[in-house]
Amino acid sequence: MDMIQPPHHKTVEAREKVVILFAGDSGDGIQLTGSQFTDTNALFGNDVSTFPNYPAEIRAPQGTLAGVSGFQLHFGSVDVFTPGDMCDTLVVMNAAALKVNLHKLKKGGIIIANSDGFDSKNLRLAGYPDEKNPLTDGSLDNYALHTVDVTKLTRNALEGTTLGMKEKDRSKNMFVLGFIHWMYGRKIEGPEKFLEAKFKAKPELLEANRKVLRAGYNYGDTSETFTTRFAVKPAPMPKGTYRNITGNQGVAIGLIAAAQKAGLELFYGSYPITPASDILHELSRNKHFGVKTFQAEDEIAAVCSAIGASYGGALGATASSGPGIALKGEALGLAVMLEIPLVVVNVQRGGPSTGMPTKTEQADLWQAIHGRNGEAPIPVIAASSPTDCFEMAYEAVKTAVEHMTPVILLTDGYMANGAEPWRFPEAKDLRPIVPPFAKPRETDEAESGTLSAAEGRVLSEVEAFLPYERDERGVRPWAIPGMKGLQHRIGGIEKEDKTGNISYDPLNHQRMVDLRAEKVAKIADGFRPIRLDSGPESGELLIVGWGSTYGAIRTAALDLQKEGHSVAHVHLRHLFPFNNGLRGLLQRYRKVLVPEMNKGQLRQLLRAEYLVDAQGLNKVQGLPFTAQEIRNAVLELLAR
Repeated sequence: MDMIQPPHHKTVEAREKVVILFAGDSGDGIQLTGSQFTDTNALFGNDVSTFPNYPAEIRAPQGTLAGVSGFQLHFGSVDVFTPGDMCDTLVVMNAAALKVNLHKLKKGGIIIANSDGFDSKNLRLAGYPDEKNPLTDGSLDNYALHTVDVTKLTRNALEGTTLGMKEKDRSKNMFVLGFIHWMYGRKIEGPEKFLEAKFKAKPELLEANRKVLRAGYNYGDTSETFTTRFAVKPAPMPKGTYRNITGNQGVAIGLIAAAQKAGLELFYGSYPITPASDILHELSRNKHFGVKTFQAEDEIAAVCSAIGASYGGALGATASSGPGIALKGEALGLAVMLEIPLVVVNVQRGGPSTGMPTKTEQADLWQAIHGRNGEAPIPVIAASSPTDCFEMAYEAVKTAVEHMTPVILLTDGYMANGAEPWRFPEAKDLRPIVPPFAKPRETDEAESGTLSAAEGRVLSEVEAFLPYERDERGVRPWAIPGMKGLQHRIGGIEKEDKTGNISYDPLNHQRMVDLRAEKVAKIADGFRPIRLDSGPESGELLIVGWGSTYGAIRTAALDLQKEGHSVAHVHLRHLFPFNNGLRGLLQRYRKVLVPEMNKGQLRQLLRAEYLVDAQGLNKVQGLPFTAQEIRNAVLELLAR
């Protein structure tokens, strides 16, 4: 794809990669601006990574620090693994946005500021001292500062329209979007198509937004202030069909693909919760794949409806964040007892309790592994990026269906809302999923089922269907209601081995607890061999990561390896049970570092399981790690 050629009075500076941060009031359309520019760069062929960051309130106090919304985008002609530690360009719509984000801008970086957002009222709300305006007091002399009256230019572009002033001002994010497209040599056809789809029933709004978008682009062409544009070439990515995907979209598409591959209807029972709600939104748009979505009255009803769907022969799935997963706890124990497939997605956020709903964290690992009453083991897996959310959602379904067990998939707010290019897999390349359905039995209706002595007589094992008779993997058959000869008991009280009848026998309880645990443990036998993400097969230090820390760890590890440090990186997808090869891998390094967005949950699990002296790098600020933070911790540990 060719980039637009600049006018003669403009110069073009080539860049390998760029980090740009859009910031403004939560009503300024920052998330839309960032996502549209992300789509443009993804379609252009750049590798991209994003970090949307917004307030918890639907409409936070305008002009205040608490109300600042941000969208950080890293795009390049090389592999991009994180949204970037520091930004090259900072676009701010008001004084609060500048104050909150200035520390993220590189020295000498570009600031594009909407001068209208720095009037006395905005400066006061942002907490600047009286008579102090950062745009004029010299405090930004170490940066390339450009002030643009975005509000005034937007209104000028819409002169003669019948829109009111508030409606006109809502379009100013389109001015910024158009100008940024000019600045980085991108055509505006993509945003124009988006506007046509969004406002197809409102032609006046379509025309207004299109005018402002073009005005922003043309401003760059005609401005004497902006004399430099930046060129970022496409990245050399494998051939294929790509789309831009968020983590929540990846989860939804992975569930659909897996259900189709398994020949099952997908039922998704959910209750709205940030940041998991988009999974419901995405699935509800795919009824043509036979997807059934149900917005329940609460979290308990949501998971119970999914359990009922699985009992009826569909693929039951549900999702929430930590507080909602807590409410689902008893029902998850029921699914363990029943031994039926169920996929549970936990899109983790800052806690405890309501915590910080729109901020990210990895603090639900112990909850996922241990957060139920009784001995109720559930396999726990974790995605590491937006695109990996598809892979791990697919694996969650495969594990749940083929091993007749609930599975918990951990993602988090960072990857759920972040985006990156995703190459479509072909259906033929997806691993098969084979449900262990029981076969209907040709028995007399009066003799079918499993009856107790108290009900009249005991059928022989030849006659009776044994719903908890297991194969070599410990997996019981999946008997669907209505199948001839497969009547059996269901419920949450302990079951008799093989028959499924109610049993209070102490030795039977011990046996059933052991059998359920052994079944989950044997799932690890089917894992692919563990492999390093990068680095030497043995050496001084191994960085062990999981979840969305992947990009920051990978970036830091590759840089350290280039500098000659004996550092390797492994990223765990299977957190319970662990991969069988993990013990041997840990033993090949003198030191182990575990970066986590919690107080050390994986670190303690590794210490308990393998008696390894793992050291932690822990962060619970609602923000992801930077690569520099990982790098500093590695160098400090190596120096000990």
